[in-house]
Amino acid sequence: MRSIALSWTDNLAFLRDLIRDPRRVAAIAPSGKDLAQLITSRVDPESGPVIELGAGTGVFTGELVRRGVPEDQLVLIEFGSEFASKLQWKFPSARVFWMDASTLPHLDLLQGRKAGAVVSGLPLLSMRPAKVVRILRGAFQHLREDGSFYQFTYGPRCPVHDVILKRCGLKAERVGRALANIPPAAVYRISRRESAALAGG
Repeated sequence: MRSIALSWTDNLAFLRDLIRDPRRVAAIAPSGKDLAQLITSRVDPESGPVIELGAGTGVFTGELVRRGVPEDQLVLIEFGSEFASKLQWKFPSARVFWMDASTLPHLDLLQGRKAGAVVSGLPLLSMRPAKVVRILRGAFQHLREDGSFYQFTYGPRCPVHDVILKRCGLKAERVGRALANIPPAAVYRISRRESAALAGG
């Protein structure tokens, strides 16, 4: 019963944020289990620490914990104050930051450590290219050399344009599609090009 109550509470919080700021939420429903399993499918306990951007209701966070990533190895970034407070309550051992993900380059989230993965629920398609660049550069600043950035999209192709990928020294590959999600979504893995470093500036 407690999990059902939490689900209803999460859905109501999601709907309130969607009505208040549809461009920031950029979805018609919270991400489902199928998408959560797909976007975390290449993350394991050895990936920790793991950074989650736009953690929202914690659907991906819960799946990361189920996959064996210790809760205290999770760094959750959320811009919505109501979501951020609920995340801290649901995952008390995780580090929760109420902030805009575009400020990542200016923070030391892990006290000098590097993450093995970033899982992103951010609506990149609704953002200006300059902001997407700042988010990617900030994320990869906190990632190990072999670390990966996982992003989902409802669109037909990678939500990060080829021009931005090239500018940042990155490449993208599709992991798969979550057809049972509402609406169906695809997940992409973004990583550093073998012989390229992130562009500065």
